Amino acid sequence: MSSLQCTGVDAGYHKNACVRGFDLAVEPGEIVALLGPNGAGKTTVLMTLAGLLPRLGGEVAVGGVALRSGNPRAAVRAGLVLVPDDRALFRNLTCEQHLRLAVRGRAAGRAAVESAVARFPRLGERLGVAAGELSGGEQQMLAIARALLQRPSVLLIDELSMGLAPVVVESILPTLREVAATDQTSIVLVEQHVRLALDVADRAVVLTHGSVALTDDAAALAGDLPRLEAAYLGA
Repeated sequence: MSSLQCTGVDAGYHKNACVRGFDLAVEPGEIVALLGPNGAGKTTVLMTLAGLLPRLGGEVAVGGVALRSGNPRAAVRAGLVLVPDDRALFRNLTCEQHLRLAVRGRAAGRAAVESAVARFPRLGERLGVAAGELSGGEQQMLAIARALLQRPSVLLIDELSMGLAPVVVESILPTLREVAATDQTSIVLVEQHVRLALDVADRAVVLTHGSVALTDDAAALAGDLPRLEAAYLGA
């Protein structure tokens, strides 16, 4: 059974659809790169799947269970968690406070910190530092670590590399690969650096003008960039 199943999803703002008929199935442990030019609707899709925007049509299911439209709490309870492009951190709370707030109970809080530091050792050096004083890469690590503490079956990450140097992104991607492999977490990744996304993904979906223009194995597309470019251009 697919961890995430989207069928005929229409998404947009103020009842105006900018994404139409979006279909996607993601299997346990699979990483899918959602690619496309600016304005294609990638963020709109993620926000709609996470319940932050009401669906204008179609169905979304997590683990075979249908999600109610426009209900982010229901999405999280079902196992779908979004890391937004702005990371949604509280600037004045420390790294450790963010991690402890993601779980309930003192013992669980200690375990949460240990789990996050095991995956992102750099966070262990910055536990007492306010999120607003962390580097962009550290903030992204913290946002992903906090999301993983909710034990998602489906993790959505919007614009992983926004504001980050490619070398920083390259340090984070292996952790995502490890999470997918060991926890069987399904990951949908929106990423502007196409080559980096294709390196870590199993499959890629190109969204152009609100519609899926191309779906293929990530390795195959990495070896056929002209085909990928044509999809970006809507050719």
